[in-house]
Amino acid sequence: MSLFIILLLSGCALLGGLAVFFVKKDSNQRLKLILSFSGAYLFAITILHLLPDVYQRDQTHLIGLFILGGFILQILLEQFSQGIEHGHIHLHSHQQSFPWGIMLSLCLHAFLEGMPLTAKNNQQLVYGIALHHIPAAFALGSVLIGNQIKKTNIILLLVAFAAMSPLGYIFSFALSNGNIQSLGSYYPYIMGVVIGIFLHISTTILFESSVDHKFSMKKTFAVLVGIAIALIGFFLEA
Repeated sequence: MSLFIILLLSGCALLGGLAVFFVKKDSNQRLKLILSFSGAYLFAITILHLLPDVYQRDQTHLIGLFILGGFILQILLEQFSQGIEHGHIHLHSHQQSFPWGIMLSLCLHAFLEGMPLTAKNNQQLVYGIALHHIPAAFALGSVLIGNQIKKTNIILLLVAFAAMSPLGYIFSFALSNGNIQSLGSYYPYIMGVVIGIFLHISTTILFESSVDHKFSMKKTFAVLVGIAIALIGFFLEA
């Protein structure tokens, strides 16, 4: 188990969430650029690294069902989270109730993403999840502020969200080293679900981060940088 992975996952999510207290409200354009970069990076590592690896490990030829299941699961989760996983911010000034659906679905989403990180050669996946959680946590913090949650409670909730992926990682590590059964045999299926989630999130980001499906030069540059970094990691590992 790596302390670096735990600190990176929790630190990036917490940083993204707490930034909502310091970043100006008119920074929507910057958030879209971060989303474009993270979406392109997630999509690239999924195609270059995760998909080939999981199909190579699969012995049952059923992995496509789990990828499709992950894609559908993300669609269902977004019925409760309102798309915060890919940076959507929906504020309702008249609504003051606690957004349970958003919080619970985001925590489940983050927990599932942390589970495959016990595999070897997972460096790009760790960075991809960490980057992805920055705008997600920022959007969550914005929604909590919009629902007039107390600042102290917002911080506690952001800490809880930041802990979900590390908890998923720790749980899978404990399970794989326990007496129940090795997680290795289940890794391709868990990874298939995560791949389906990543495919949905990354493609949604890339399509929705532009107006009328037209990319500005800044967004095009952000996308190309995300892909370039994924390619660098891919060739360094080859």
